[in-house]
Amino acid sequence: MALFVIASCQLMVVLDITIVNIALPDIQRSLEFSTTSLSWVVNAYTLTFGGLLLLGGRMGDILGRRRVFVFGVLLFVLASLLGGLAQNSWQLLAARALQGVGGAIASPTALSLISTTFREGPERNRAFGVFAAVSAGGGAIGLLAGGVLVEWLNWRWVLFVNVPIGLLIALATPRWIRESERHPGHFDLTGALTSTIGMVLLVYGFIRAAQDGWRDGLTLAAFGAAVVVLSVFVLVEQRSRQPITPLHMFADRNRAGTYGMMLSLAAAIFGMFFFLTLFVQNVLDFSPLQAGLAFLPVSAVIAVGAGLASQLLPKFGPKPFMVTGAILAAAGLAWLTLTDVHSTYAGSILGPLLVFSLGMGMEFVSLTLMALSNVATHETGAASGLLNATQQVGGSLGLSILVTMFGTASNNEAEKQIPAFMAQATPAERLRFERTGRLPPPYADEILTAGVSSAFVVAAIFTAIAAVIALLVIQVRPSDLERLQGGGGMPTP
Repeated sequence: MALFVIASCQLMVVLDITIVNIALPDIQRSLEFSTTSLSWVVNAYTLTFGGLLLLGGRMGDILGRRRVFVFGVLLFVLASLLGGLAQNSWQLLAARALQGVGGAIASPTALSLISTTFREGPERNRAFGVFAAVSAGGGAIGLLAGGVLVEWLNWRWVLFVNVPIGLLIALATPRWIRESERHPGHFDLTGALTSTIGMVLLVYGFIRAAQDGWRDGLTLAAFGAAVVVLSVFVLVEQRSRQPITPLHMFADRNRAGTYGMMLSLAAAIFGMFFFLTLFVQNVLDFSPLQAGLAFLPVSAVIAVGAGLASQLLPKFGPKPFMVTGAILAAAGLAWLTLTDVHSTYAGSILGPLLVFSLGMGMEFVSLTLMALSNVATHETGAASGLLNATQQVGGSLGLSILVTMFGTASNNEAEKQIPAFMAQATPAERLRFERTGRLPPPYADEILTAGVSSAFVVAAIFTAIAAVIALLVIQVRPSDLERLQGGGGMPTP
């Protein structure tokens, strides 16, 4: 029951990253977002989530993980309610950012509670397998749930649905999860703020570049400010007695490699869900429910990959699964680059999705175990928070880079399609285009598809980088295998 409560919270938090994706076309029409600014509906959540995860993990270590876990869940519930009630774009983005704060408090304490509730060895391996499957598969489940809610109700219910779920989790937690031991310390608020602000500026720079070009003054200013703020963040962490990001975590070769892999893989998976959701609804004309069903096989195959890895890890160690998983993910994304306006779901989308999902299922179990290997008990919150942070920050940063590539490629394609449209359009169609700035199908489909295909090229490169890191950086020692088989005892306090 403890694992069920913890996994339910993680499912709610991870699911919310993608459940909104399926509603993006409806949100865009309702609150008048542009295609590039629409990515902020995702990034407003993931940036605060990723930027404050380390602070959330630290809060659990100092104040007690169960107490902090419940607070984070309730804050998430409140933000979800406000987001569902939003009447304009800024209200929705503010609520999404607050959701990220709640998720940042709840998620790392959830992972830490697994580390302190289950003994190291087969028992903890199985718990991590469930947690990893939920973390990886929650994205696809969110797309399905979002499709059902948008189709039968409206886009606001993708946020309202969190309210009853979160309240049930908050009520069940005191009954099934014991409070952890508190560790003395203080909160590194300066580190949390500088890391979050620096990443927001960096992501804004990429999205601004997609809209206004790389020579735009605000684009350059955003990048420059990001470099300054992130440099200050590193200096603050080096001098802090209790930093939000313990830099010594990166001294371990395997852990540093794991964080690098998570950064790259998250960039790919966030982009894949974002752009495929737009493609199947706008080009293939799927309804929200059909779009959600289209991603359902992802959850099943991720669960298969995670189960396979958790069973065989004690025998073979994590490295074979880290290498193989990244290669499979890269192959799936490379396959998706062949997508065009004549593509079909069965012929061009399903196959790459299955290959990608199998690889990601292997990855999430392996990365989770490796990130928390050889970590002292009092630092499990920081270690798990850092892993989650690299996932969310990597997803936000990667999505902004892919949006930039999408914007560049679609603008180039628009230069070809607009003259073709104008040559054949009726006076009424030309007037409509001048008023809205939007081309009708098939011209708009060609532009969108060109941008999506180019984004997948970059996503495939991200996963290839992860494969190289796994191959060249990760080293599994005999003592690591002994711990996976249950012979290494618990982490040192």
